[in-house]
Parts: sequence; C-alpha cells; structure tokens
Amino acid sequence: MEIINIHHPYTKEQIPSDPVVLALGFFDGVHAGHRTVIETAKKEAKKRHAKLAVMTFNHHPSIVFKKVDAESIRYLSVQDRKNQLMKELGVDYLYIIEFTYDFGTLQPQEFVDDYIVGLNALAIVAGFDYTYGPKDIADMAHLPDYARKRFDIIEVAPQIENGYEKISSTSIREALDTGNIEKANRMLGYIYQFSGYVMHGDARGRELGYPTANIKIPKNIRLPKGGVYVVSVLVQGQWFRGMASIGYNITFEENRDKTVEVNIFDFDKMIYGEQITVRWHHYLRDEVKFSGVESLIVQLDEDKKAADAYFEEHGMPIESE
Repeated sequence: MEIINIHHPYTKEQIPSDPVVLALGFFDGVHAGHRTVIETAKKEAKKRHAKLAVMTFNHHPSIVFKKVDAESIRYLSVQDRKNQLMKELGVDYLYIIEFTYDFGTLQPQEFVDDYIVGLNALAIVAGFDYTYGPKDIADMAHLPDYARKRFDIIEVAPQIENGYEKISSTSIREALDTGNIEKANRMLGYIYQFSGYVMHGDARGRELGYPTANIKIPKNIRLPKGGVYVVSVLVQGQWFRGMASIGYNITFEENRDKTVEVNIFDFDKMIYGEQITVRWHHYLRDEVKFSGVESLIVQLDEDKKAADAYFEEHGMPIESE
C-alpha cells in the first residue's frame, strides 16, 4: 500500500497516474460499515481493472469547523492503526488529506474536480451520509450534478447491527463509554485494540501477586469506560491472556492520574520500554476503593477466575496483527 500525504493545493506530480475506484470517508475505527464501503470499492476496482484508493483526513474536520481542541478528541483508530487496517483490506493508494481551513472551505464543485476527478477516479464509493461541504448542497444526492458524468457513483446503504441500530463511529464510542465492549467489537468487526509503551509504575501489583504493565498510550486514543476488563496482550510477537484496569488506583491514593495497567497471565519477563498491544474483550466490573490490601487481593483473585472462565468459554484469537 502506498500512503500519499496531501496538503491543499497539491501538485499533479503527487498523484499516481493509475485509474482508481475511490472510497471516501473519514473512517475512524474502520468499522464494519466502513469495511462495506471499502470492500464494495475493492470489488468495483477489480471489475474495472483499476487500483483501489481510499481518501481520509489527518484529523477530524470538527477541529477546523467547530473549533474543537485537537487535544480533546479521542479516536477509535489513530493514523498508524488506520493505516494498518487499510493495508489489511487491500488498499493500493491511501490518500491522507491534511484537513486545513483552505481544504475544508472548498466549494463542492472544486472538491469534485480536484479530489475525485483529479485523483483519476473512474468511480467513487461512499456511505449514504457522506458530505463534502455544507450538507444542504454537498451530499450524495447532489453529487451527480457535480460529477457531470465523469465518474460513476456508488452509494452504500447504512449497515445495521442487531437488526435495528445503524453501525457508526458514534455508536461505537458510546458502547466503549458504557463498557459494552461486545457491542463495540461487533460494530467494529474486530476486537478493539490499541498499543502503547510499558513504563515504570508503583510496582505495587507485584507485591499483591498481580504484577502489572503500566501502559503509556497516545492521549488521543479512545479509552473504554474505567474499570476492570478481560484482555489479550501482544508481547514480543505472542498473544497472552490477561486482565486490565483503567482507573486511578483510588484504593491507595486520591487524585492520581488515570492509568492503564495490564496483568499478563503466565508471563514474568521485564518489558519496560517495549510496545505492547492490548485487545479489549469483556468488561468485568467498576473500579472500587477497597478497605485494605487483603480485600483487594480477594477481588483480584475473583477477577482472575472470571477472566479465565471467559477465555474458556470464548477462546482467544491468536493471530498476530
């Protein structure tokens, strides 16, 4: 997959000359609905003997239009993870557009001329709700007027989860925010994951019999709701079962920063400074302030039993990503 970073205005030399079928969207999470868009484009590209291209943006448009602080946005997939998912889907060209004010205020006709026709699109594929400017003049219904028969338009209907709810990045964020990991994973079409580096913590978990890896993650990652989870962990190329806590360690000290700590089962290596990947399978319980160390250890024993029971029932994907 070739990644092409674009700052508006671009030069023609930046654009590959191959004809493409172009999938359009922001694709946060590259969830099951997004995958339908991209897979539809992939089939169309194969039929036309063309390359599969995807256009996305380097950050959410709301940073420009709604003046949202970039530090406050939490993504389902940061750019590296999005790139990985696109590669797995067989994308040939991934266009990452730097979403600036100049780009975001293009007139609909300018967008179509420069970023569809200009990218050599034989056809575009987008979701029913895709917009490329003000919704009242730049939605899918208006696109044929701007296209002027220079490319074909394939609109993908909403994808439905559980028979009634539209799959969307918003719904997935809400599921994560409430600890409904199973729903989030169904809508994603894969197990939610993110990566981070192992850093030194209080080393208190080792004293309790449950040593933990304290994970430093990018600030713009969407964390699930605080609490204790069943997880699997990719360490040094191998997946391990585990459990994780998102919270503030309130049993031992007030007003601490939020941490992500992972207890990796059947693992005793020192991995400080290494990058690990955590997959989130199931929510076990809220974070609780315990009366003392003894009651905390009793609860951790119960959490471990629950995690083992979960894996016995559901198994664990072992393929490396």
